[in-house]
Amino acid sequence: MLEQHIKVGKDVLESLTTSMYEDHKSIFREYIQNACDQIDRAVKLGILSKISDGEIYININSKNRIIEIEDNATGIKANEVYSILGNIALSNKDRENERGFRGIGRLAGLGYCDELIFETSFKDEDLKTIMSWNAKKFKQRLNDRNHKEEATTVIESIISTTTEKCTSENHFFKITLKNVSNDELLDTEIIREYLSMVAPLPIKSHFIYKNKILEEANKNGIQIDEYNIFVNSEQLYKPYSADIKDRNNKKIDDIIDIEFINIKNNDKTLLCWGWYGISKFEGTLTKNNIFRAIRLRKGNIQIGYEGTLNKLHKEDRGNNYFIGEIHAIDATLIPNARRDYFSENESCKIFEDKIKEIFYSKLHKLYYKASDTRSAVKKIEDYNLLQEEFKVKQKIGFKNKEEIKKFQEELERKAIEAEKAKSKLDKLKSEDDTNILKIIEKTTSNVSIMEYIEEKDTKTIKPIFITQKEYPQFDRKTQKLISKIYDVIDNVLPKEIALNLKHKIREKLN
Repeated sequence: MLEQHIKVGKDVLESLTTSMYEDHKSIFREYIQNACDQIDRAVKLGILSKISDGEIYININSKNRIIEIEDNATGIKANEVYSILGNIALSNKDRENERGFRGIGRLAGLGYCDELIFETSFKDEDLKTIMSWNAKKFKQRLNDRNHKEEATTVIESIISTTTEKCTSENHFFKITLKNVSNDELLDTEIIREYLSMVAPLPIKSHFIYKNKILEEANKNGIQIDEYNIFVNSEQLYKPYSADIKDRNNKKIDDIIDIEFINIKNNDKTLLCWGWYGISKFEGTLTKNNIFRAIRLRKGNIQIGYEGTLNKLHKEDRGNNYFIGEIHAIDATLIPNARRDYFSENESCKIFEDKIKEIFYSKLHKLYYKASDTRSAVKKIEDYNLLQEEFKVKQKIGFKNKEEIKKFQEELERKAIEAEKAKSKLDKLKSEDDTNILKIIEKTTSNVSIMEYIEEKDTKTIKPIFITQKEYPQFDRKTQKLISKIYDVIDNVLPKEIALNLKHKIREKLN
């Protein structure tokens, strides 16, 4: 019987490079997560004292179309470079505890440059190893439909390795992409903004709830991994802010507190942990609030994109009322190859069921009750404004009896609505939901139901008419005639012309 050999065609390499990720910016995430794993390893080996000693530098040279990503972690031993970097999908990492474990992330840059270079040196070795991947040739071989080739043949044909002498104290890993083809990858601001929400970064110190989040995590025995990452020498932070802005960057709301999520497995071990912001929920957050939506994270690196958890909300838009994070803690919640969600397993199913329950029972009710609060407050404010207007009219005078009657009817109607609104607020307060109470307190801080014109009966008020004040020299009959003339003017002419004409009449008669 003939021995048979399974072959893997070169087309699989396209699936592992240009076709692997929906967002080409994901190549930065892939290289950063590998660097973070090596920083962790460097700490375990005693090469670095602590995680905060590790640094990841990204340099984007848009003019020369070059991207460099370098860390000061372990590096790779010279005799292991070819086997570790050359082999595909043969990673020896712990898939449950390390971020990059499939051995394919380093291929991410091949589809976006002409040459991909890895340079590395391990501590106490006086050699620097340089492995160059001819990405231009790689793409040509993939696109050559006249020749069928195995994936390993293509990879071996584009790799070259050299070594150079270096200081034995050096320990680093550097990635260089030359002649980058994608303009967005060379846009420093776009990459900074992308990584600020995706990478495992510390929260900006000006976010007033930062310490509360870290203290709660520590109380639950959770370590939120944070790394020093720089783009063109500028250190990155998660850009959370208590200020919520509209499309024109005008502040319209703010985070008044944060609430925590703590979900256990069926065996009572911690499945996931997180936090979300409480605001007045004036509306869904617009895209210029780059921290909008509750994000899913593992190892403090974002899973998927801002809308990954939308499907677990009662409404698709529900996620955009909030800011926050949910950190997958359980080791069996494993990111899939694209890192856009978890691999399907029992833990993933439990995660979805329990998160959905919280989103439906708590978060959905929160922003709907906040809407009820705003509606009630609006009715009270409308009544207050009309009442103030009525008081002003009492001083300056009314046009005629019809205007008085309209005011009286509208005041009575709005007073009833305001009383119902107050009852609605009292009912919401009685539900004993601390977050709703915070929202009500914030929304109603400058609102009160004013007394309704003393005994709430405007019909007993003796009215003063405008013409009585403007023309005291005339008798009441003449004043009424002028009032009728004013009424005709107001009904026939545009407002500005009517005001000018009445002004002229006053000048002539006075």
